[in-house]
This record gives sequence, C-alpha cells and structure tokens, in this order.
Amino acid sequence: MPDAFTTRVLQITTGSSERVVDLTHECAEFLRAVAAGRDGLLNIFVPHATAGIAVLETGAGSDDDLLAALHTLLPADDRWQHAHGSPGHGRDHVLPALVPPHATLPVVNGGLELGTWQSVCLVDTNRDNPHRQVRLSFLA
Repeated sequence: MPDAFTTRVLQITTGSSERVVDLTHECAEFLRAVAAGRDGLLNIFVPHATAGIAVLETGAGSDDDLLAALHTLLPADDRWQHAHGSPGHGRDHVLPALVPPHATLPVVNGGLELGTWQSVCLVDTNRDNPHRQVRLSFLA
C-alpha cells in the first residue's frame, strides 16, 4: 500500500511582475502519482513571507480582479515600515495575512474536489523574488 503521507516541492518562476499562477494541473498530476484512488487531504504550502495560496476562478478576469483588490487594500507606496527592496515592498509582507500561505483541500477517489470554477493558485505580489517553492503534501 502506498505511503499515508507523500510530499513534493514544485519550483515556480513567477518573473518580475505580480502574478496569480494556476497550480491546479500540478496538483492533479501529483495526486495521480501518489493518491492511487484514495481519499485524503491535499495541503498546498508556500514557504515564503511574501506569497500566498488562493482558491479562485481564473481565466475570466478574477485573477486580475484579485490583484487589483490587493492594490487597493495594500498599495505599493512608502507607507510601510518594512521598507527594504522595491518601492512598496512592505505590502508584500502583509499579503499572507489576507492570502494565507497554505490551503488544505479534500481528495476523493484520488482526485482533487474543487467546485466547477475553482482553481488552486499561487498569489505572488513580490517582484523582487521571481523564484518560489510550493510544497504539495497528500495525507491519506
């Protein structure tokens, strides 16, 4: 019987602009390889102080709407006490309080249980760090 706990680290390049990166395909591929038709939980975790994980619709403008909302809530200006890096970088360190660095989702019969329009996404507003790790962990 396969292990009850399996983990994999994805290497994601987000580039030099703010991005919402859809990880749903990578999550499904991971589960195909390790879940073997079992029920369990998939935990997605980004070990960075300036990125988060969100479950939302993508491709219909919601990802851009999220970035616009974050600009409204967390303007990239000089108000932040955390003031190293590019202008407004302090906002990136507040982001995980609004978009947490993790999500735990149900797995049924080896597949991710998402709603029709839901996707698993990395949210990265930090233009100073273009390389991210995302840990996928399956617990049966």
